[in-house]
Amino acid sequence: MTDYTNASRTLMFNIHTLRWDDDLLRELDVPRAMLPEVMPSSHIYGECDPSHFGAAVPIAGVAGDQQAAAFGQACFSPGMAKSTFGTGCFMVLNTGSSATLSRNGLLTTIGWALGTPEQPDITYAQEGSVFVAGAVVQWLRDGLGLISTSGEIEQLAGSVPDSGGVYLVPAFVGLGAPYWDSRARGGILGLTRGSTAAHVARAAVDAMAYQTRDLAEAMLLDAPTPLLRMRVDGGAASNDGLMQFLSDQLGVAVQRPRVLETTALGAAYLAGLAAGVWRDLDQLAALWALEREFVPHMGAEQRDQLYRGWRKAVGRVRDWEE
Repeated sequence: MTDYTNASRTLMFNIHTLRWDDDLLRELDVPRAMLPEVMPSSHIYGECDPSHFGAAVPIAGVAGDQQAAAFGQACFSPGMAKSTFGTGCFMVLNTGSSATLSRNGLLTTIGWALGTPEQPDITYAQEGSVFVAGAVVQWLRDGLGLISTSGEIEQLAGSVPDSGGVYLVPAFVGLGAPYWDSRARGGILGLTRGSTAAHVARAAVDAMAYQTRDLAEAMLLDAPTPLLRMRVDGGAASNDGLMQFLSDQLGVAVQRPRVLETTALGAAYLAGLAAGVWRDLDQLAALWALEREFVPHMGAEQRDQLYRGWRKAVGRVRDWEE
């Protein structure tokens, strides 16, 4: 049987050179001729057919969704992180020039590589993936009928000062990082006769922040780089109540930029660097513009007490499906 654990460790060792590793290829029985040449994230790979755009437009940037979003958020220094709030939630922490192999359920990834193919300048990151974030709002709308449109969630959740002890764990398809529990199922816990639709809505919004803290806690255990601040993007990042509670739970400032579609922005930045539109990262960092910053208002004791309740609720729904 192929030892994929050893193969992955071999891959981790060789991502420093951006070269396919012969031992890994033999382990997986993949002919080298099948694989493309590995290039930096910002590089002119070729040109489009002039008939499509009226000119030979260069193809000059490539990155995965979350890596591109981190680049678009100008998370260029170790300790800078971004969290994207869409259907799911994805957090990426810049760990600098060190590839830290996670022991706490996270993914170690290349954030981006600049420089030349011969001398790549590689920035590494840790990534955590939450399966259900904004999708829980869709469920409240379509499954429970608590709201008519997704936009109503902020007003309903904001009509109560807190969740009243209610926790909603949206493990509808299991739990992603850092638990990786495919047998977990969703649950609403802590209900009393005083619980209302608003408390359930508030618990659903709070769950997005709690899940992000789960990722941040795991990253702090893995990486020597402390979290300095959190930059946010995606549709749910427009929810002020969520962003404030996120700041309270993380204990750091949460920064929302003017441009929330940062994945496309990051891809454009990588391409622009290669094409000479921008000269360096300092110039790109200067383009990042703050729309609003949320700072922690909650005391550490209250923050941790609420989070202990969340972890207790998660423990109740884990390993549910037989």
